[in-house]
Amino acid sequence: MSELILGFDADDTLWHNETVFNLTQARFIELLGGFAEPEHLAERLLAVELRNLRHYGYGVKSFTLSMIETALELTGEAIPSRVVAEILAIGRAMLEHPVEPLPAVHETLERLSQTHALVLITKGDLLDQENKLARSGLGDFFDAVEIVSEKTAATYSRVFARHGALSGEAAMIGNSARSDIIPAIDAGFWGVHIPYALTWEHEQAEAPADSPFYVALASIAEVPAWLGGLQPA
Repeated sequence: MSELILGFDADDTLWHNETVFNLTQARFIELLGGFAEPEHLAERLLAVELRNLRHYGYGVKSFTLSMIETALELTGEAIPSRVVAEILAIGRAMLEHPVEPLPAVHETLERLSQTHALVLITKGDLLDQENKLARSGLGDFFDAVEIVSEKTAATYSRVFARHGALSGEAAMIGNSARSDIIPAIDAGFWGVHIPYALTWEHEQAEAPADSPFYVALASIAEVPAWLGGLQPA
């Protein structure tokens, strides 16, 4: 077997992300607590986020706009200007939040970059994702960076083909079964699932555990051992 091209997700695979969103959502619910119960606020915000995906895509800026839109809907457009200002402020704080790599990420990428081509494949806002990668200190380990609007089987086929991988010659490593694993396997590649402690509702899906191309690992530190155990073609 030739060396696999390794695709890596970014958020919640290489660094913390959903934790920051959860903290921000908690602050949003606190700000709007006088207008609805916390459970209802969370449900309405999620509904607005999903409705807006086709307009704004993924990321902090989309989330911030969705918070403002939810607040306007819940208050009948009577939301105090100070609350809008606070929502904008917590959105900016998310963009400036320190990028904290997860345990074993730096040393594992450093090791793998010596033997494999590494491609970062992430979705979200272009500027935000580029900034997070730069601040993470991990950028030098990647041979290429692909920031996409959505992760589908067609996306993985196109991206991996561009980097010289045919069916079975690449692996996608990530925390989301819905975005990183299922479409990669559907495209004919390995799906290496490393779950994160928190998962956004939209990203939740049952992992395809019955697929021969599905791999479940507890940590990114286990990737080199898994690669070493693959049998030559």
